[in-house]
Amino acid sequence: MRIETEIKLDFKDVLIRPKRSTLNTRAEVDISREFSFRHSKHSYRGVPIIAANMDTVGTFEMAGALTKHHMATALHKHYNLAQYIGFFRALSASGVVFYSLGISEQDESKLHQVMQQLKPPSVIRYVCIDAANGYTEKFVAFVQKIRKAYPDIVLMAGNVVTGEMTEELILAGADIVKVGIGPGSVCTTRKMTGVGYPQLSAIIECADAAHGLEGHICADGGCTTVGDIAKAFGGGADFVMLGGMFAGHDECGGETIVRDEQKYMRFYGMSSKTAMDKYAGGVASYRAAEGKEVLAPYRGPVEGTAQEILGGVRSACTYVGARRLREFSKRTTFIRVGQQLNEVFGKS
Repeated sequence: MRIETEIKLDFKDVLIRPKRSTLNTRAEVDISREFSFRHSKHSYRGVPIIAANMDTVGTFEMAGALTKHHMATALHKHYNLAQYIGFFRALSASGVVFYSLGISEQDESKLHQVMQQLKPPSVIRYVCIDAANGYTEKFVAFVQKIRKAYPDIVLMAGNVVTGEMTEELILAGADIVKVGIGPGSVCTTRKMTGVGYPQLSAIIECADAAHGLEGHICADGGCTTVGDIAKAFGGGADFVMLGGMFAGHDECGGETIVRDEQKYMRFYGMSSKTAMDKYAGGVASYRAAEGKEVLAPYRGPVEGTAQEILGGVRSACTYVGARRLREFSKRTTFIRVGQQLNEVFGKS
């Protein structure tokens, strides 16, 4: 047993220090990014925000709505073969949509079937290999296997929270490493296992490791406000993945509930009992659920939330004088704080 005594930080522990700026308006800020990836041959340009691959968030409808704003979507893995093929055949060349899979034989077989039936298979340019625990040898071997099978795809893999594992996944074939264990709003991994890492420190450390190898990272989980998204970018994240912030919209999956004349939508973690009952016939005897179900307030079309996110990130850039999002992390100075908000009149 050993104890690390260095302080690790979460989004709530810091604010971004403002700096003198020559920008006159938020409209002058470019929040798109351009990336060339270490392994694949594809170049990326877009707003590097991704809807999470949860079945209540990563839907075809969400992808259609966010593509209009040049944002991305990681589809959930529970669509059937025909649904995937129909969607990707209709996807415009400018749309950034990740096909998601786990590391089971069934998931791998399904990916191969989709790829074989799409002509050319390059219609699927982005693939996300998703596991709660990205530290196993099996996971690393699976990343290597998929990279060998499809050398041209942009491959995102995770989740991890430390620099050495970020490096290992990049060397195994990942272009983007997904960072985050336990910070999600419907994740209970930290409660059930005691395992995790404060998300901002994880982003800073993993970004440093990835960028040294010409790799990239996606901050996955922990953002509850647009300010948290800005902090993730400030910490070095190349992409930011959102689940709860995109929940409760018309484009989401999940049942709609009315209680006390208020409308809600079911939102749950993909390791929750709800998800495992739905897709795996229940929680296996050798494990425990590591997610929960909540009722997210209904928020109508995602358009309003998308505009709020884009406007907030642009505003953050103006506060530090970053004309482009790519400059933001270089102009970010975090200051430690004990309080974020004045909530004397209630939480907003």
